[in-house]
Amino acid sequence: MRQEERRMYLIKELQKEMPEYAGYPVPADEQGQRDFLRGLFNVRPARPASEEFTGVQDAYLKERAREKGITDAAGLSPVPSDERLILWQGDITTLRCDAIVNAANETMTGCWRWCHTCVDNLIQSYSGYQTRRDCAAYMEEMRRTKGEEYMQPTAVPMITSAYNLPSKYIIHVVGPIAVPFLKREHKKQLAECYRASLDLAAEHGCSSIAFCCISTGVFMFPQDKAAEIAVRTVKAWLDEHPESCMKKVIFNVFKDSDLRIYQDLLGVRDTHEPGKMLKHLDI
Repeated sequence: MRQEERRMYLIKELQKEMPEYAGYPVPADEQGQRDFLRGLFNVRPARPASEEFTGVQDAYLKERAREKGITDAAGLSPVPSDERLILWQGDITTLRCDAIVNAANETMTGCWRWCHTCVDNLIQSYSGYQTRRDCAAYMEEMRRTKGEEYMQPTAVPMITSAYNLPSKYIIHVVGPIAVPFLKREHKKQLAECYRASLDLAAEHGCSSIAFCCISTGVFMFPQDKAAEIAVRTVKAWLDEHPESCMKKVIFNVFKDSDLRIYQDLLGVRDTHEPGKMLKHLDI
C-alpha cells in the first residue's frame, strides 16, 4: 500500500468511526489531506482499534517520520560549556533518543483541539492512537484508586512507549500554569517537572532525554525564566547523580526566541539562520 493509499484509508476509517465527521469533504490536495487526517486523530476518542487499522496507521506514521527526516541525538554536538548538554532546534517528534518529554495537561489524554500547534497535540498525533489509549487507561486506574475527580497533579510525570516516534519513551508531565502572574510556587513546580522527569527516565534506563520548553506556551510561563530554571535544575540533577545512566540531556526549542535565550544561557555561538525552521507541522 502506498503512502497516499494509507492516508485515504485512515481518513475513511476514522469517518466511519465518527459519523459526525462523515459528511466532511476530504480535501483533494495532499497537504489538505494530511491536515484533515491529523484533525481526525486529534478528536478520536481513546479506544481500541482493529489490527488492520493499527497496522496501516503504524506504517503511515513511521513512513512520515522518515519523510520528514529523523535526527539522531547520538550525532548532535554538546554545548561548549558542558558535554552533557545539547541545544537542538527542531521538531521533537523527529528526534531519536531514549525519551522525549511531553508538556501534557491535567487530563493526560492529549490535546483535543483540531490541528492545534501545542507540543502535546504534535506528540499525540505522530505517536499514534496507542499513546492516548495508554494515557486514558492510566487515568482510569488513578480515578479508580483515588476518586472520580482525579486530575494529574503538576510535576508528577508518567511514562508510555513512544510507539511510532523515533524515540523509545514519552514522559508526560503537567507543567505549572503561570497565571495571572508568575509566583514562587510556579518556579518550584517547574523545577520539579525537570527533576521528576529525569528521575523517571533514569528508572527506565534512559541515557538520553529531550525536554521541550515546558509551560512556556498556553501555560504562560515566561520563556527566559523557564529556560533559566531548566538549565539550572538539569545541571544540578546531573551533578547530584554522577553514576546515573543519563548521559545526554537535550534542550529542544522550536521558536527562534527560545533558541536565542538558550544560546545565551549555554554560551552557544549563534550560527542559526532565522526562518529556516519548518513552519508547517502535519501528518
